[in-house]
Amino acid sequence: MVDFNNTLVAYAAKDKGELKLARLLFSVLQKPGISRLGRGMLKFALATRLPIQRAVKATLYRQFIGGESIADTLPLMEKLSNYSVRSILDYSIEGMEREEEFDRATQEFLHNVEVGSKHKDVPFSVFKPSGIATHRILEKISSGAPLTESDRAEFERVHGRFLKIFTKASQLGVRVMVDAEESWIQQAIDDLTDEMMDRFNKERVIAMNTFQLYRKDRLDYMIKSYERCRATGIYMGAKLVRGAYLEKERERALEKGYESPVHHTKADTDRMFNDATRYCLDHLDQGEVFVGTHNEETISLALAHMQAKGIKPNDDRVWFSQLYGMSDYLTFNLGHAGYHVAKYIPYGPVSTVIPYLVRRADENSSVAGQAKKELALLNAELQRRG
Repeated sequence: MVDFNNTLVAYAAKDKGELKLARLLFSVLQKPGISRLGRGMLKFALATRLPIQRAVKATLYRQFIGGESIADTLPLMEKLSNYSVRSILDYSIEGMEREEEFDRATQEFLHNVEVGSKHKDVPFSVFKPSGIATHRILEKISSGAPLTESDRAEFERVHGRFLKIFTKASQLGVRVMVDAEESWIQQAIDDLTDEMMDRFNKERVIAMNTFQLYRKDRLDYMIKSYERCRATGIYMGAKLVRGAYLEKERERALEKGYESPVHHTKADTDRMFNDATRYCLDHLDQGEVFVGTHNEETISLALAHMQAKGIKPNDDRVWFSQLYGMSDYLTFNLGHAGYHVAKYIPYGPVSTVIPYLVRRADENSSVAGQAKKELALLNAELQRRG
């Protein structure tokens, strides 16, 4: 099995200064009081448009973001490739409101697909639906509320953007993952992605849906998606993640008086994630799975299941991934052992990626054990280097 404690491999791509910055940030993020204050300041700065870009760019941005543009990320992509780690370029823009912003984001996503077709080190493209649609229209469609003529016209433009992205992806043979979002807008996203799979996954996987396994209903929904694909003779693309909106989901459920859609405990989420991973590995004849996780136990269980079923490490139907700036001990050791693994590399101007950075800070602060291990390994590598 893979030795995830091998710091020589894990941090081979980082110089001493980068290791020290990572250690500083993870030290802060694991301290609840300081971390909560920092996240609050980020959210306040985002809401009030405070000029904090310089401070953010020198710290969180440097650790978790690849650059402002695709061109900025190219040296990083080449560097990662030297260590058998691929790259997934994520244009981290969301919460836009104007049609011209959505059209501009669509053009960037199309550019992302083109880059994927030209670079062997970019095995997937990805986009966030709220980068090309308002939350308002996605929520209205998801809820089944009556639509006005203006609503129908707006959603038709959203549908057109999806179609444009996947038509280009199909022409160039690039797999595209559609990110999952909040539960109250997810049904519209699922329906759009299912349509793209129906259109473009007839011969191979092009469209991939994302399943957030912290939601109680997602394993059943994923299995039904597989069954639907089998019945219609298309390939299934599944990206598995735990979820990125835990606090928001619970707060909204409490505020509106409905049962929280997310699991009550991390153990329940872990159990469902592991079950989903095994299910996907058992159904590779029908599709592909992208396991996006920072959980070492989950990855070890997946590797053991692959070995038991005779699935080779370099099977192109199975991919692992971690976010840039996090869990290098997982990513680089997986790549070193011959598994398909990629870093999820967000890019975009500082002002547009702050929501992403807030979620990363939330995520790191909520997984104390993982941050503790990250710190221990960073310290071990710094000590090894002297």
